[in-house]
Amino acid sequence: MKFLLCSIRVPRGLGWLSLALGALLALPAAGLAQETAVPGASAPEETVLQSILKTGPLGIMIWLMILAASIVMVTFVIQNFLTLRADRLAPPTLVRSLKDLVAAGNYQEAWETCRANRNYLANVLRSGLERLGRGKDAVEDALAEHALREATVLRTRNSYLSVIGVVSPMIGLLGTVIGMIKAFATLGRSGIGDPRALAGAIGEVLLATASGLFIAIPAFIFYYVFRNKTQSAIVAAEDRISAIIEDVPYEELQGLRIGENFSAGEGVLLPGAASSRRVSMALTTNCPVCNAAITAGETPCPQCGSTLDWAG
Repeated sequence: MKFLLCSIRVPRGLGWLSLALGALLALPAAGLAQETAVPGASAPEETVLQSILKTGPLGIMIWLMILAASIVMVTFVIQNFLTLRADRLAPPTLVRSLKDLVAAGNYQEAWETCRANRNYLANVLRSGLERLGRGKDAVEDALAEHALREATVLRTRNSYLSVIGVVSPMIGLLGTVIGMIKAFATLGRSGIGDPRALAGAIGEVLLATASGLFIAIPAFIFYYVFRNKTQSAIVAAEDRISAIIEDVPYEELQGLRIGENFSAGEGVLLPGAASSRRVSMALTTNCPVCNAAITAGETPCPQCGSTLDWAG
């Protein structure tokens, strides 16, 4: 049999899966089932593919379902290996950048940086930055809520491996039951003149059950591996988020709005809110409210008019 090689790039895992399936289908079926040839005669060996084609439209459909389940399983395994890492959920470069921006009081720029990056850390931290002006409790509640959402997405993707592990043996068992029905129907019509024919038919239909288990076992193994890997990666990412916002002066940011509707704090301030923004001269020469460049010690800000209390 000749194969045409196409210049289509596929994930490495899918390439290995294709090679394995090709080798499996090229194997002689004689090793999996008894030969039905007449004694003394040399019967040609059947491949697994030829045996599948003999099962009819319903049997072919079942085998296509088994093949689809194997491809989906390999796809999710590769995807989880690539994404369920602490460095992917919270890239170190992004962590350093956000930590510097928050330490300098450039909260709006930090929010824009989070919006430009689509990962666990950016999505969770962005929700917290949007509530800086509402106090520490509001920020922590927002972080916890969005962390739960992002973690649910990651765990849902992994749960599909468990579904494949449950469904694959059932599909294989369905193929076996259908094959057994046909085998015994043939036996009922022709009698048991040649027991080897019945044994060969039973051996062929059991191949469907074996294929289902061949998919289900690694699916369950990877499901539990990735479940633990997901939890450890999420914990590491949340630790980095906590390190970024641990020194935020919440009391001095009352009334500040970060995000799409950026506001320097004008309007009604929350009870007990200070009317000025204390700035460390050693950290920044930008206004912590509007991020405009100002001279150290200058007050009020020439851009937004906020009164600044400069630290000595």
